[in-house]
Amino acid sequence: MNHTLTLDELQALLASLSKPSALMELGLLAACLGLSLLAVNRLQRWVKPRRVSVLFGQRAYEGVLFPLMALLLAMGARHMMVSLGMQTAVFRLVFPVLFALFVIRLGARVLRLAMPNSTLVKALERSMSWLAWGASILWITGILPVLIDELDDIQLKIGGAHVTVRALLEGGMNACIVMVLVLWLASIIEDRLMNNAEGDLSLRMIAANLSRSILIGVGLLVALNAAGIDLTTLSVLGGALGVGIGFGLQRLAANYVSGFVILAERSLRIGDMIKVDGFEGRITDIKTRFTVIRALNGREAIVPNETMIGQRVENSSLADPKVAVSTVVVVAGDADLGQVMLALREATAGVDRVLADPAPNVALSNFAPDGLELTISFWINDPHNGQGGVKSDVNLAILKTLREMKVEIPSPQRVVHMA
Repeated sequence: MNHTLTLDELQALLASLSKPSALMELGLLAACLGLSLLAVNRLQRWVKPRRVSVLFGQRAYEGVLFPLMALLLAMGARHMMVSLGMQTAVFRLVFPVLFALFVIRLGARVLRLAMPNSTLVKALERSMSWLAWGASILWITGILPVLIDELDDIQLKIGGAHVTVRALLEGGMNACIVMVLVLWLASIIEDRLMNNAEGDLSLRMIAANLSRSILIGVGLLVALNAAGIDLTTLSVLGGALGVGIGFGLQRLAANYVSGFVILAERSLRIGDMIKVDGFEGRITDIKTRFTVIRALNGREAIVPNETMIGQRVENSSLADPKVAVSTVVVVAGDADLGQVMLALREATAGVDRVLADPAPNVALSNFAPDGLELTISFWINDPHNGQGGVKSDVNLAILKTLREMKVEIPSPQRVVHMA
């Protein structure tokens, strides 16, 4: 069968676009688009997604659901016109465009969701857009069916089997579709698990990582099968991969195993204040291969999970998030220490972030050359917010209290002997 769109067919298509039925098609198309936008907008308000979703997007017309609903409604409208014996020309042009838009948005949204920090996402989106729009143009002009038939006649010999180029392309396309759907499903499961307030965060992280790994593994097998690759040949590949892990990838495998051990043992949790390899900060994320630690000055360190397992790690939040902070002040030797210490204790307790239990403590720590040295100790339970701010607030409260009590803070005295 010849699918070539001849010049006469092009002229017939242009002629059908100038008929009154084309105006009716345009009206039905506008109605389909309007109903799709209205339905997606209502669904978005009803569902109220927590963040920009694949189905809805940031705005109603930016998601995947809008072109999909418009395509389904347009197919229904075209079927109605055909059943009435009317010719359709506009819908013939619209279907490939809506389908290409659906494919582009689905792939782009899923890639952004699955790889939010990857630099390859934009390049993949651009390549996918060119392929989708190019295929739609070839379909509209009638070249795509002819090109597919020609590719079906080209055979390649792979091993002992003969495979057509068309089969390879269709297998690759099926594999891409399977992997996109798998990544979407994995992202949905991870989002539900991580945004669930119930349960331990580490256990939810384990479940999210395991579900993603299992789904990607199953999806990869299905994708290879869809591409026409015999899965029995993977036994040789599995043996080679085992040898590669034993020699060159053992560190990478150790990091992955260490990541699951950290999450399972819950010795390190997201939000803990730790110090490892001279770097101190708060754990912001635990990946399967590395742990992200953010210092109080904003710097971030990416530490391999093997290091977190094999080295000494100081965790100030493991058993108790409370951290003791202290400051020192020197008062004059003739001050009434009983009243001064009581006032400083009350002033410190009134500062925000200072815990009432354990209560602040004031102790005479040293007899300084210029006066009496008092050490004020207090506790906080949010060390990830830093200690400099709360220590400054406590020092200001101490200074205000001593000035109100007219207690002198002696300046260092120096005696200079002239020869």
